[in-house]
Amino acid sequence: MTATTGGATDGATDAGPGSAALEGLALNPATTVDILLRLLEPPYEAAWSALCRWRRELPPEVVDAIVAHPAPRTRGGLARNPHVPGETRGRVVDDEHWLVRALLADGPGQDVWPRYLPDHVTDRMLTTYDGQELQSLLFSRQVPYRTLLAHAAHPVAELRAYGTGMWSALSEERRAALLADPDPDVRTAAERARARRDENDDAAEMERRLRALPGTRSHAHGHILVNCRLSRAVVDELLQEREDDDLWCLAHNYSTPQDVVAHVARVGDAKARVEVARRADLPRELVDLLARDPDPDVRTAVSVRAELTEAERAAVDYVVEPHEVVDVGPDLYRAPLAHARSAHPLLRRRVAHNPELPPELVALLAADDDPGVRIVLAQHHPEAPPELLLRCYLEYTGRNRDRLLGLPRFPVAGLGARFGTAEDPAVRLLATMDPDAEPALVDALTRDADARVRAGAARNPALPVERLLQLLEDKELSKEAAANPALPRETMHALLDAV
Repeated sequence: MTATTGGATDGATDAGPGSAALEGLALNPATTVDILLRLLEPPYEAAWSALCRWRRELPPEVVDAIVAHPAPRTRGGLARNPHVPGETRGRVVDDEHWLVRALLADGPGQDVWPRYLPDHVTDRMLTTYDGQELQSLLFSRQVPYRTLLAHAAHPVAELRAYGTGMWSALSEERRAALLADPDPDVRTAAERARARRDENDDAAEMERRLRALPGTRSHAHGHILVNCRLSRAVVDELLQEREDDDLWCLAHNYSTPQDVVAHVARVGDAKARVEVARRADLPRELVDLLARDPDPDVRTAVSVRAELTEAERAAVDYVVEPHEVVDVGPDLYRAPLAHARSAHPLLRRRVAHNPELPPELVALLAADDDPGVRIVLAQHHPEAPPELLLRCYLEYTGRNRDRLLGLPRFPVAGLGARFGTAEDPAVRLLATMDPDAEPALVDALTRDADARVRAGAARNPALPVERLLQLLEDKELSKEAAANPALPRETMHALLDAV
C-alpha cells in the first residue's frame, strides 16, 4: 500500500485498494483514537483528506492533533469539514498559513446546510482577514444575517466600522449613531457608506458614468441600470431602444418613475412583469392588475406580497408546484415567523428555510399538508423530525434528495425489512443503512446490480465478517469495507502495518 501527495485539501490519492482502504479507515465511526492519531502520521497521507475533511465525528484528542499538525492540508480540511461544529472549525481562525484561513472563510461549501461559525470566530475574522477572505466569508453562509446587522452596534469599534457595510439595511437611528460614533474610524466608515449611497442615488452622476462607458453592455452598465438612480433621459432611452432585459431593469430599479412601472406592467414580457409584481412600492391598482395577469408566474409573485390579507391571497389564482424546491440565500431566513400559519404554501416554504425556527414551528411545519414545505424543512432545519426525513426521501426525487441520508437524525431502524427488496435502487439503498438488518440480506446487497447499494451494504455492520474481509480485497468496495464499524480492530492495525 502506498500513499501519494495530493493537493491542499482534497488531493488525489492512489487509486488502488490500499489507499482506498486507508480512506475508509479514516471514515470508520468505530476507529479508535490511537488509530486516528496514527493516520495523521506521514506514511498515511492518503487518508488525511478523508479524516480531516469528511469524518463525521472527531474526538477532542484528534482535533488537537489536527490543529497542531505541520501540514496545512490537514488543518484546511478541518476548516471545511461540514460535519463538525463551527466552534471546532473555528480553532484554525488564526492559522499561520494563508490557505487554511482562506478555506475557513470559504466554509464547507454551498451544497450543504449553512454551518454558522460562532460570533467570536467571525468577529476575529472580520478584524484580521483581508478583502478576498472577507468576501468569501460573506458569501459562504457561515454568518447569520442577524450577526451582520448586529455589528453596527458592536462594542468593538472596528466591528462597528465593518457594520457600516450593511448601511442600506440599517435603521435611520442606527445610521445616525454611526455617523456620530465616538470613534473617528467608525465615523469615517459611516460617512463613506452614506456617500456611496448618495452617489448611487445621484441620477446625473449615474447618467454621466453610463455615457462614459463603452457602447457594448457590460457588468458596469448592468450595475447602474439595476441598482442606481436613473435620470428620466436614461429611462426614456431604455424604453425606446429596448435591448434585452431593459424592461426588466426598469421593473427592478427602485428609482423607476411610477408611470414607467405601470407601462412595464402592461407591455413587458412575463419576466419583467414578475419583477414589477415584486416591487415594494407597487400601487394598489397595479397589484390588482397583475393579480389578474394571464401568466401564472406573475400572479404567483403578486400572491405573496406583504400587504395582502389572507383572503386577498386566496383570491389570486396562483400556481405552486408541489415538489418544486429551490435553494435560497439568507434573505428568506428573515421571513416573518407568522407566515408559518399562512394559508399560502410559498410563504410557509419561506419560513421553513430558516434553520433557527423554534421547536413549535418545526413541529407545525413538519405536519404541513404541502410537500414543498415539508421538503424545505427537512433539508434546512437541524431538528427536523426523523420520520419527516424518511418521508421526504421517499416522496421527493429532486435536487439534494441524498442530502437527507447524511443527516444525523435520519432514522435507520427497520429499514432493512421494509426496503431490502424494493424495486427502486434509491429506495433499496435505505436497507443498507439499517445496522440491524438481516446479515444474509446485507450480504446479498453487496452483490446488488446498483453500485450505490453495493457500497452501502459494504459499510453495514450487519455484514458477515467473512464477507467483509473479502471486500477489503475488492478494488471497488475496499474503501466502504474499511469504513465498516464491524471491521475487527486487529484488521485495522494490519491495514496500517501494511503501508
